[in-house]
Amino acid sequence: MKKHRDKSIVQITDAKIEEYARAMTTPESEDVKALVESSDAELEYIDMLSGNLVGQMLRMLIQVSGAKRILEIGTFTGYSAIVMAEALPDDGEIITMEMNIRYQELASKHFRQFDHQNKIKLLEGNARELVSGLSGDFDLIFIDADKLSYEDYFSQTLPLLKQGGLMVVDNVLWDGTVLDPEDHKAQALHEFNKIVSQDNRVEQLLLPVRDGVTIIRKK
Repeated sequence: MKKHRDKSIVQITDAKIEEYARAMTTPESEDVKALVESSDAELEYIDMLSGNLVGQMLRMLIQVSGAKRILEIGTFTGYSAIVMAEALPDDGEIITMEMNIRYQELASKHFRQFDHQNKIKLLEGNARELVSGLSGDFDLIFIDADKLSYEDYFSQTLPLLKQGGLMVVDNVLWDGTVLDPEDHKAQALHEFNKIVSQDNRVEQLLLPVRDGVTIIRKK
């Protein structure tokens, strides 16, 4: 679903600068490009895909941190899971959660096609319920799901993140509407951003990349 069907999109970064940044960033693999084409053919809108700037940022964070075990909240069609799986060592693992049945079907198809090392495990259902069944520490957590539930996802998954581990949260600027929230999602994201900024268990960096990304490190 397009994020703001009845509203104009606020371009956070100058369009030419963002285009230049994409041109100067390592391109997506052929598998990921094929996944994007498949998603575009199956769905009316694919603006919920993380995109290459966020994808390459995730890849680098995994590589420089040595992350092996990842939790993803919000699979969509599998873009970010595949991007992260490509950066993991052979013994790495991603657990990804998706509630939407259509997205589950598409993600499952893409994982069968592109997850060559079988690193990805898709859990189908409500992440707020599924998280309670997880055990063990995660090296990295990526959140890109229901914006109204970000605060819940943060509070539920932070205990699962190892000390020194990273949490990455997408869409935290919501087309810039967090500056003057007028709808429920913008307000929820603004409140989430404030909660993270005031939590002494973590340190964080909010970057105006694409639709806004926060990188959180557990102390």
